[in-house]
Amino acid sequence: MNSLISPENTWMLLAVMCASVAASIYLEQTYAWASKVSGAVIALILALVLVNVGVLPTHAPLFDDIVWGYAVPMAIPLLLLQANMTKIWRETGRMLFVFLIGSAGTICGALLGTAIFGSMIDGLPKVAAMMTGSYIGGGVNFVALADAFKTDGTLVSSTIVADNLTMAVYFLVLLGCVSNAFFRRYFTHPHIDAVEQSGQADEGKTLAAAYWSRKDISLRDIAVNVMYAAVVVTLSKWVGSSLSALIPADNWLLHMANTFFGSEYVWITFISMIVATFFDKKVASISGAQEIGTYFIYLFFFVIGVPASISEILRNAPLLFAFCFLMVVVNMLFCFVGGKLFRFNLEDIVLASNANIGGPTTAAGMAISQGWTKLVGPSMLVGTFGYVIGTYLGIIVGSILGA
Repeated sequence: MNSLISPENTWMLLAVMCASVAASIYLEQTYAWASKVSGAVIALILALVLVNVGVLPTHAPLFDDIVWGYAVPMAIPLLLLQANMTKIWRETGRMLFVFLIGSAGTICGALLGTAIFGSMIDGLPKVAAMMTGSYIGGGVNFVALADAFKTDGTLVSSTIVADNLTMAVYFLVLLGCVSNAFFRRYFTHPHIDAVEQSGQADEGKTLAAAYWSRKDISLRDIAVNVMYAAVVVTLSKWVGSSLSALIPADNWLLHMANTFFGSEYVWITFISMIVATFFDKKVASISGAQEIGTYFIYLFFFVIGVPASISEILRNAPLLFAFCFLMVVVNMLFCFVGGKLFRFNLEDIVLASNANIGGPTTAAGMAISQGWTKLVGPSMLVGTFGYVIGTYLGIIVGSILGA
């Protein structure tokens, strides 16, 4: 199909993409409804509309080569600079334990869902891998696994539609658990009690605006961040390609090892974790890594909306919704049953599950919105730990299922 802007008109495509991402971020930080939808999803929807009305092409060098090839890999080491493993282990306490229980639930949900829906959805093992990473870590892991398994753009878009519908239902259920008399009867809830006794109110701005508050950043910060990301990706690509050439793929075990150790994203995660843990003071002195990395991720979400066919999304999304919803239900069962067995507080269980399914920002956002101020830091940290392990576990699950 011919488009108003040709695939070779890179500057015009770049202008439209950057304008769409800027509009998405503005809406997310200005309006409560957009904050709940998220700027990333708004960027995807804008791209989907522009393609399906004939403004943008479904493929272009800017989308396929620049954003996928450079912006996405560079985003991940910048976002993982928060993954200080020593701090995560020291400060998260019991919440980390229930988070790991929930991670096991996510994996079981992915395997069970693939067994049930595998014959109904083409490419489901790849979806299982992406959603395992996403429902243990977050969007960072989803991006890495989508690229690692070379997932078709329409399948990625359909999965995101299903995922966001699942998330909307999930957050409503999770908030219902917090206020439900049944859960309050069977779980301790000291933070809820403290908020109700103090009469604490919510702040009047969107969670996105509160989270992305203005910070000082210098030219040196930008230079160091970009240099760091480029070096980590270059080194990771070299290590991954070298090990992929060394490890044979003669049987399923060696093939899984080849896939795992040959993935650049495994090494991007590992190197970033080492830097964040052992050079934490140096990392803390540099501003802007999370902002730059998140901007690159927004570009990615716009680009994955580009090859999306609305008819295929409508056909695939309902089954994918059932698959994603099953994974979420199994995660919640693991968290609540495990939490009851080990006598966790209701707030720890809810936030740990949220950190699994939604990631660190939604977990911290929920803690902020509920007034559980002492749990904001731990929920952010366990969610960041999910970023560290999500890609590894996603690759293992995808390899087991034949993705």
